Amino acid sequence: MNIREIFEQKDVVFSFEVFPPKKSSSIDVIYKTLEELKELKPDFISVTYGAGGTSAENRTLELASLIKNKYNIEPMTHLTCIGSKKEEIRKVLQALNENGIKNILALRGDIDESNIIKGDFNYANELIEFIKKFGNFNVSAACYPEGHLECESLSRDLLNLKEKVDAGATHLISQLFFDNDLFYNFLDKSESKNIRNIPIQAGIMPVVNKKQIERIISLCGASFPKKFMKIVEKYEHDKDALRDAGIAYAIEQIIDLVSNDVDGIHLYTMNNPYVAKRICSNIGSIVNSINNKKNV
Repeated sequence: MNIREIFEQKDVVFSFEVFPPKKSSSIDVIYKTLEELKELKPDFISVTYGAGGTSAENRTLELASLIKNKYNIEPMTHLTCIGSKKEEIRKVLQALNENGIKNILALRGDIDESNIIKGDFNYANELIEFIKKFGNFNVSAACYPEGHLECESLSRDLLNLKEKVDAGATHLISQLFFDNDLFYNFLDKSESKNIRNIPIQAGIMPVVNKKQIERIISLCGASFPKKFMKIVEKYEHDKDALRDAGIAYAIEQIIDLVSNDVDGIHLYTMNNPYVAKRICSNIGSIVNSINNKKNV
């Protein structure tokens, strides 16, 4: 199913993100995770696309195909383009098509010295344009409520986002954030740039340990509200308490977002079904209540 169609059917779309196992591990190691996530009935599951060339492509494709054909859940594959030639991307698209996978999250990918000069693509909008010319894929894109870490301002980043939408993106998933007011501000500014005519899903990551927080800061620069940092400082030496507090904070975020008519929630599960189950048990009736009203 085209993921854009899911948004047409529901007021709140709820989805998960997972990542493939390491290339040294069997794909079987993720079966238990998917079995548990399946029971939560997500609307779709996205599969990340790690660095590493062909092996990364195959792992992402293998997992996406498993999600679709074994677990009967619609998959969305991440696809990065920096450092790639058009022929390489064309082969990936052919493989996706052959496996019946029609939803792609188009990303630039991380820049390093080895890939910046050898590829045919510089930005995600170029990849989106290429995919749209290739075949009948539904293409989604990423958005950044606080602006991309490499961009000089949110205003400039919104212009870049508009290029992705104009290139053919039909749905946006946000980078994680911890302050809902920043997300609402981003939605207002997106509307002023005529970007709000497509669904924008809020990306939520439950923070369950201190190392995870430090890694988030280094990778994406997300802001941490004062009340969130107080939670971390209070429970950083008690891993169970910090985990439970992080889950509670994510639940509070989600309830506020869906109560304010957000298009959807995309949960970064980190392949941890325990956290996903805890969250779904607390917000399931709320999401169902909103979606059931649409069908009355």
